Amino acid sequence: MFVLQGDPDSSEMAAVNPRTRADFDAHWAGSLSDPGVVPRAILADGEFAGWIGCFKSGGDDAVGYWIARDHWGRGIATRALALILQEVSIRPMHAQVAMHNGASKRVLERNGFVLEGTRHSAGDARYRACEEALYVLR
Repeated sequence: MFVLQGDPDSSEMAAVNPRTRADFDAHWAGSLSDPGVVPRAILADGEFAGWIGCFKSGGDDAVGYWIARDHWGRGIATRALALILQEVSIRPMHAQVAMHNGASKRVLERNGFVLEGTRHSAGDARYRACEEALYVLR
């Protein structure tokens, strides 16, 4: 997982800055010990292809996912999102995605998420400055 999040193309598409090893380990230790987080590994053809999870973000219930570049374009994120939405029935469910990430916007839309707005994210140590699309599943 650490190696996947450091992929430059993936990081650019997601508009994030990769975490250091220490920050990555601390983030996942906290996520895995938080009963409010629902983390799942994504397997494709018996191979680790990424992760998906539901969590709180700014007080909202949210979903996020990360697919290894070798698995892009195969419908894996769309299927993984459909599965976790069957498991986690909380609504509304929110997602935010960089406007330039058309693939992720399609994944959300194929699972019933509706674009409810956009905003400019100024960026910080973790996230790059970009225009974000704000999606909601009601």
